[in-house]
Amino acid sequence: MYPGTVYQKYEPIFFQSIGNPFIFRCLDGVLIDGNDKGISKVVYRSCNGRDQLGPLKMSDSTWLTSEIHNPLAVGQYVNNCSNDRAANVCYQEFDMPAVFPIELKQYLPNIAYSYDKQSPLRCVILVALRDIKQGEELFSNYYTIVS
Repeated sequence: MYPGTVYQKYEPIFFQSIGNPFIFRCLDGVLIDGNDKGISKVVYRSCNGRDQLGPLKMSDSTWLTSEIHNPLAVGQYVNNCSNDRAANVCYQEFDMPAVFPIELKQYLPNIAYSYDKQSPLRCVILVALRDIKQGEELFSNYYTIVS
């Protein structure tokens, strides 16, 4: 999955976007800020704390640390393919269904910027284009999104 704060197309993201190469733009204009540093990190942690429901967390924040704890949160480490390095993954946009089990939300590396029950949580999932070996570098065409 591509981790980060999810912004609807009408929400402010100006300061977070300055010099930020980790902004993922979905086909409908929804943005996911996958930067694990600076103001992007502060905003994600703030939203993560805001949405906690008692002992249940509504998203995973371990992707903000230097070590990978959640194997679902590696999308920001995918590099752009080239003539020498073919794509081995592609991106699939996915709106999390409202019936998604609340106890599993703690594993999702995405959180909505605004608390809006009307909009489903947008996630971007990596889909393997072929078998990938353990430790193999991930490549995708940054401009190809399966919808």
